[in-house]
Amino acid sequence: MEKKKQRVLIVDDDKFLLNMYALKFKNHGLDINTAFSGSDALRIIRDGWIPDIILLDIVMPVMDGLELLSTIRKEKLTPKATVVMLTNQGQPTDIKRAQDIGVDGYIVKATTIPSEVLEEVMKIYKNKQL
Repeated sequence: MEKKKQRVLIVDDDKFLLNMYALKFKNHGLDINTAFSGSDALRIIRDGWIPDIILLDIVMPVMDGLELLSTIRKEKLTPKATVVMLTNQGQPTDIKRAQDIGVDGYIVKATTIPSEVLEEVMKIYKNKQL
Protein backbone atom coordinates (compact mmCIF):
# COMPACT_ATOMS: atom_id res chain seq x y z
CA MET A 1 0.00 0.00 0.00
CA GLU A 2 1.35 3.41 -0.96
CA LYS A 3 2.07 5.79 1.90
CA LYS A 4 -0.17 8.86 1.87
CA LYS A 5 1.67 12.06 0.96
CA GLN A 6 1.38 14.81 3.53
CA ARG A 7 -0.67 17.72 2.26
CA VAL A 8 0.86 21.16 2.66
CA LEU A 9 -1.05 24.42 2.23
CA ILE A 10 1.28 27.40 1.75
CA VAL A 11 -0.32 30.82 2.24
CA ASP A 12 1.64 33.92 1.22
CA ASP A 13 0.88 37.03 -0.84
CA ASP A 14 4.38 37.06 -2.36
CA LYS A 15 4.00 34.98 -5.55
CA PHE A 16 7.75 34.44 -5.94
CA LEU A 17 8.10 33.02 -2.42
CA LEU A 18 4.86 31.07 -2.75
CA ASN A 19 6.11 29.35 -5.91
CA MET A 20 9.61 28.80 -4.53
CA TYR A 21 8.38 27.14 -1.33
CA ALA A 22 5.76 25.13 -3.26
CA LEU A 23 8.50 23.73 -5.51
CA LYS A 24 10.79 23.02 -2.54
CA PHE A 25 8.09 21.07 -0.66
CA LYS A 26 6.82 19.33 -3.81
CA ASN A 27 10.36 18.13 -4.59
CA HIS A 28 10.40 16.65 -1.09
CA GLY A 29 7.47 14.43 -2.14
CA LEU A 30 4.65 16.37 -0.51
CA ASP A 31 1.22 17.21 -1.95
CA ILE A 32 1.10 21.02 -2.27
CA ASN A 33 -1.63 23.61 -2.56
CA THR A 34 -1.10 27.37 -2.43
CA ALA A 35 -3.18 30.40 -1.53
CA PHE A 36 -2.41 34.05 -2.18
CA SER A 37 -4.41 35.28 0.85
CA GLY A 38 -6.04 34.11 4.06
CA SER A 39 -9.48 34.22 2.45
CA ASP A 40 -8.24 32.04 -0.47
CA ALA A 41 -6.85 29.55 2.03
CA LEU A 42 -10.13 29.48 3.94
CA ARG A 43 -12.02 28.75 0.71
CA ILE A 44 -9.63 25.89 -0.17
CA ILE A 45 -10.08 24.30 3.28
CA ARG A 46 -13.85 24.83 3.36
CA ASP A 47 -14.05 23.26 -0.12
CA GLY A 48 -12.62 20.06 1.40
CA TRP A 49 -8.87 20.17 0.74
CA ILE A 50 -7.67 19.42 4.29
CA PRO A 51 -3.93 19.95 4.82
CA ASP A 52 -1.65 18.13 7.25
CA ILE A 53 0.64 21.17 7.39
CA ILE A 54 -0.20 24.85 6.93
CA LEU A 55 2.52 27.45 6.33
CA LEU A 56 1.22 30.96 6.98
CA ASP A 57 2.58 34.41 6.34
CA ILE A 58 1.22 37.06 8.71
CA VAL A 59 1.07 40.18 6.53
CA MET A 60 -1.41 39.59 3.67
CA PRO A 61 -4.28 41.55 2.12
CA VAL A 62 -7.93 40.96 3.08
CA MET A 63 -7.26 38.47 5.91
CA ASP A 64 -3.85 38.18 7.56
CA GLY A 65 -2.31 34.93 8.75
CA LEU A 66 -3.24 35.42 12.40
CA GLU A 67 -6.88 36.09 11.48
CA LEU A 68 -6.85 32.96 9.30
CA LEU A 69 -5.36 30.86 12.09
CA SER A 70 -7.89 32.23 14.55
CA THR A 71 -10.77 31.35 12.19
CA ILE A 72 -9.36 27.86 11.54
CA ARG A 73 -9.07 27.24 15.30
CA LYS A 74 -12.50 28.70 16.14
CA GLU A 75 -14.29 26.69 13.45
CA LYS A 76 -12.16 23.57 14.06
CA LEU A 77 -11.51 23.31 10.30
CA THR A 78 -8.18 21.47 10.52
CA PRO A 79 -7.86 20.21 14.10
CA LYS A 80 -4.96 17.87 13.31
CA ALA A 81 -2.98 20.19 11.01
CA THR A 82 0.45 21.40 12.03
CA VAL A 83 0.45 25.19 11.61
CA VAL A 84 3.74 27.04 11.15
CA MET A 85 4.02 30.80 10.74
CA LEU A 86 6.52 31.59 7.96
CA THR A 87 6.84 35.35 8.09
CA ASN A 88 9.19 38.30 8.35
CA GLN A 89 7.32 39.51 11.46
CA GLY A 90 9.82 38.50 14.13
CA GLN A 91 8.81 40.77 17.00
CA PRO A 92 8.14 39.02 20.33
CA THR A 93 4.59 40.45 20.31
CA ASP A 94 3.87 38.79 16.91
CA ILE A 95 5.27 35.47 18.11
CA LYS A 96 3.24 35.67 21.35
CA ARG A 97 0.01 36.44 19.45
CA ALA A 98 0.61 33.43 17.18
CA GLN A 99 1.36 31.18 20.17
CA ASP A 100 -1.79 32.38 21.94
CA ILE A 101 -3.87 31.31 18.92
CA GLY A 102 -2.21 27.91 18.85
CA VAL A 103 0.57 27.95 16.26
CA ASP A 104 2.87 24.90 16.32
CA GLY A 105 5.98 26.65 15.02
CA TYR A 106 7.30 30.07 14.02
CA ILE A 107 9.96 30.70 11.37
CA VAL A 108 11.29 34.12 10.36
CA LYS A 109 11.83 34.10 6.57
CA ALA A 110 14.63 36.66 6.53
CA THR A 111 16.89 34.54 8.74
CA THR A 112 16.18 31.12 7.21
CA ILE A 113 17.08 29.67 3.81
CA PRO A 114 14.43 27.54 2.03
CA SER A 115 16.11 24.18 2.74
CA GLU A 116 16.20 25.09 6.46
CA VAL A 117 12.50 26.05 6.29
CA LEU A 118 11.66 22.63 4.83
CA GLU A 119 13.79 20.86 7.45
CA GLU A 120 12.30 22.85 10.35
CA VAL A 121 8.69 22.43 9.16
CA MET A 122 9.11 18.65 8.82
CA LYS A 123 10.72 18.50 12.29
CA ILE A 124 7.79 20.46 13.82
CA TYR A 125 5.32 18.21 11.98
CA LYS A 126 7.00 14.98 13.15
CA ASN A 127 7.23 16.22 16.76
CA LYS A 128 3.51 17.01 16.76
CA GLN A 129 2.73 13.49 15.51
CA LEU A 130 4.49 11.90 18.53
